[in-house]
Amino acid sequence: MTEAASRTILVAGATGTVGRPLVEQLLAAGHRVRALTRDPRKADLPTGAEAVAGNLADVAGLDGVFDGVDAAHLISFDGADFSPLTTGPEIVALAEQAGVRRVTVLRGDITTGPFEAAVEASGLTWTYLAPVEFMSNALEWAESVRRAGVVREGFAESQSAMIHEADIAAVAATVLTSDDDAHSAQEHWLTGPEVLTPPDKVRIIGEVLRREVRYVELSREEVVAEWRQSGYSDSDVEFFLAMRTETPAAGRTVLPTVEQVTGRPARTFAQWVRENAEAFGG
Repeated sequence: MTEAASRTILVAGATGTVGRPLVEQLLAAGHRVRALTRDPRKADLPTGAEAVAGNLADVAGLDGVFDGVDAAHLISFDGADFSPLTTGPEIVALAEQAGVRRVTVLRGDITTGPFEAAVEASGLTWTYLAPVEFMSNALEWAESVRRAGVVREGFAESQSAMIHEADIAAVAATVLTSDDDAHSAQEHWLTGPEVLTPPDKVRIIGEVLRREVRYVELSREEVVAEWRQSGYSDSDVEFFLAMRTETPAAGRTVLPTVEQVTGRPARTFAQWVRENAEAFGG
């Protein structure tokens, strides 16, 4: 795989869990980064990033955003409410008119939506990124670990091949800066290097923090009650239950994609916890 000379790359969702490490990695590799964010004043992006205001759900605010851009990292869903974006045709038109050649698309669903349909109908060289569970989901436990050294969670047998967000970014960076078409029209399913259950994750958190962190299993009814109290809809609850009781094979099967694309192994959950130990009181 060959690496391209320095180019200008647009990163949508630049302050997100994938966007921020992608901005950092591209800058570190010597590329120019245009970082798309809703509020550049609050973005706190690395030195060298060109922060511009806008989001993919509001096409009217994207005038000139793609000008001079060689490649772009896009997202198929609205970062505010995670609904599928319907602005695909307009975004694709803007990108093509500006001369963008290559895009990666971070997918939020396993089904093809209107955004993907627009990308596939375009003349862009595209690659889909389909990660399983983000390791950053474990931050939901941070307060209870910090305050009480305990995690209260249900579905102890559920399995996840969760992935470090920086590995998603690394795959995107490799694809966006490549000069060949090896990743063209490909969907890269992305996982971490191990399959973990909730008790496994809690054990690893305790080992990294070097203190006891207890796992307290909640019943199905208790978990559902918490979801409803948090304001999740019936369809959300149904989806959450399905993911925990009938996890698709893709979500609990380790794949070598990260290493195949980037040339290095995927990061472990222990590494992610070390990087985020402060959040857990470490």
